[in-house]
Amino acid sequence: MSTSDVPETLAEIRDSFLETPEADRLLLLLEFSDELPPVSDDVASHPEMYERVAECQSPVYIHVEVDDGIVTMHATAPPEAPTTRGFASILVQGITGLTVDEVLAIPEDYPQSIGLTKAVSPLRIGGMTGMLMRAKNQVRKKS
Repeated sequence: MSTSDVPETLAEIRDSFLETPEADRLLLLLEFSDELPPVSDDVASHPEMYERVAECQSPVYIHVEVDDGIVTMHATAPPEAPTTRGFASILVQGITGLTVDEVLAIPEDYPQSIGLTKAVSPLRIGGMTGMLMRAKNQVRKKS
């Protein structure tokens, strides 16, 4: 598992999960679910800008902006899908404010590195991986 290219915010989030007893990690993920930042009015009023994350069973949509080389990630996930919403929140909080190069350097196995592979299904980890890959693809296209 690669850890050298994990940006500081995502490394801190990963470390928080790994320092939390395995039995309590799902509760930490649910806390992130409650912290998913709302999308800006500009983005909310243009749903056509969103990309559906097909890897997620729940309707998750992401949109990435690149302004002067700095990335802002937006995501929507329904409240009734707290696990997926938590993963989206981790990525939004961890990616927003990074440079293009930092986002593109995030290891593809980051979702597997945060210590939740026993707490949630592989399908859900795959959903988070899908969010990360789609975010990176959008960054590539927009930079």
